[in-house]
Parts: sequence; structure tokens; C-alpha cells
Amino acid sequence: MTDALDLSIDELYGTGWSALDSTGCEHTPEGRAYPGLVRIQREFAKLGYELRLRFVQLFDCYRAEWTDAQGKAAGAVVGSSEIEAAIYALAQVRQTAKAGVKP
Repeated sequence: MTDALDLSIDELYGTGWSALDSTGCEHTPEGRAYPGLVRIQREFAKLGYELRLRFVQLFDCYRAEWTDAQGKAAGAVVGSSEIEAAIYALAQVRQTAKAGVKP
């Protein structure tokens, strides 16, 4: 587990995300639950967004970008792994939803 993944999980928990329903969750070696990629995709869809993940070879990182229902870019983040980028993206979109911004 990388420190960056831990930070992404911390950000997600900071939005009020909970693993009470552990369907589709993975666990860190320390036992903390975090959503797997399939669950993250579902959570994005529930919020009205579509998440896309891709590897950026030039920078050796993963880019997570999401669009609204009309296909308009709504946000993007990068991470050192696919799951790290996806978790951090979910944290960001949940913060946006908390602030009342609608897709």
C-alpha cells in the first residue's frame, strides 16, 4: 500500500463515505475498507457522472476524468495507480456534490 493510496482513502472518508455496506469493497493490509473500481463506477453513476480511467505513459500515472450526463468535462485527477486515482476522483466528486453543484 502506498502513502498516496492512504491519502486518497483519507480524502474519501473525509467526505462522509462509509463502508457500512461493504459490497464491492477492498481492504488495506490494516483492514480499512475502500471501494473497488466497479463500486466506484456505480457511485459515480448514482451521482450523475461517468468516470473514465486511463494510463498516461508519458508521466507514468493514471488519469481519472469524469463527465456529466451531457458528456461535458466535470473534473479530473491523477494518481500513481488506477485505484488511487479512482478513489481520489470519487472523493472530489462527493465534495462537489456536498457543495450542491449538480451535473
